[in-house]
Parts: sequence; C-alpha cells; structure tokens
Amino acid sequence: MRPKLVAAMGEWPYRGAYSALAFVSLAWMIWAYVHAPRELLWPGVRHVPSVVMPFAFILIVTGYWRNPTMVGADKLLQSEDPARGMIRITRHPLMWGIMLWALAHIVARGDAKSLVFFGGFFILAALGTILIDRRKRADPAWARFAAVTSNVPFVAIIQGRNRLDWREIGSMRPLIGLVAFLLVFALHPWLFGARPY
Repeated sequence: MRPKLVAAMGEWPYRGAYSALAFVSLAWMIWAYVHAPRELLWPGVRHVPSVVMPFAFILIVTGYWRNPTMVGADKLLQSEDPARGMIRITRHPLMWGIMLWALAHIVARGDAKSLVFFGGFFILAALGTILIDRRKRADPAWARFAAVTSNVPFVAIIQGRNRLDWREIGSMRPLIGLVAFLLVFALHPWLFGARPY
C-alpha cells in the first residue's frame, strides 16, 4: 500500500500521516496496557532488563548512523561500502534493539498483559526486519548490500562475509546509548510507574 499512498499523497504528507497514526495507536496501546488486570503467568525475573537494556539502547542509538535500511536512506546503498559500523553486525540494529527491549520486559514482568503488549512489539520488529528486506530488494544495489550483511546479529561476520570494525562504531554513539539507558533507568519509576531494580 505504501507506494500507492505515497503516489497519492506525496512522501512527506504520507510520513506525517503514518507517524500520527502510529502515535495514536501507541497511546491507545499504552492506555490499554496500564488499565488491563495483571494475570501472572510466571515469576518475573526483574533484573533481566538491567542486563539487557544497555545493549538494546546501544543498538538503537548506533542504528541511526549510516543505516541504509532506514526510511529515506536508500542512497546509502549506492555508496562504496554501504555496510559500515553497526550495520556490519546487523542490518537492522533498531529492530533488534526493540526486540531485546520487548523480550527483556516480557521476562521481567511475567504476566499476560506484558506478553501481549511487549510481545506485539517483538513480533512487529521481527516481521519488520523481513518486510524491510523484502521492500528493499527492488533496489538494484540491495543484492550487494545483503551479500555482506545479515539480519541476525553477527551471522555475516561468523560466515566470513563481513568483519567487525570497532573503530567504525566508535565510542561516542555507544556512550550516548549507555547515557540514555542510565537516564531511563533512573527516571523509570517516574516515567512508567515501575521500579527497574
């Protein structure tokens, strides 16, 4: 549907309408989650997010830099080396960050409403990686990019199709991710009404 809607509305009006719809849907999901009764499915392992979330934040923050799979970044596929930095590890760092966030909170909470709420985000992010790949295949430069990257983290590196280069990732973006994690961790009770520790 996206190409037809963009053709009818234009790229930026489409993005605006899509973002507004996503924001309204997210607000409704949060409201429903907060007001749903808590039905425990297993004893929650509360400290899992404290271990997993720093990695999720690092993936999310580093995923915003030179990422050819992001909306509007198609021109990066034509660059001489389109798979740089975190993209060498996974071509979908944002989605993997969301999946880690969702899984950590499912395990930590251990209740039905969290399984539905966070599980929905996990499924959406996991399917998102597949659907993005499918949509990007129309670009002639995609095959070259896909040949040296992997959806699942580290697979392309393990298979010898790429290499790990910590210098490209640098220290600033991971540090920003860790600072963001620490801020959210400290403000978590105030922002979300739940202590993460």
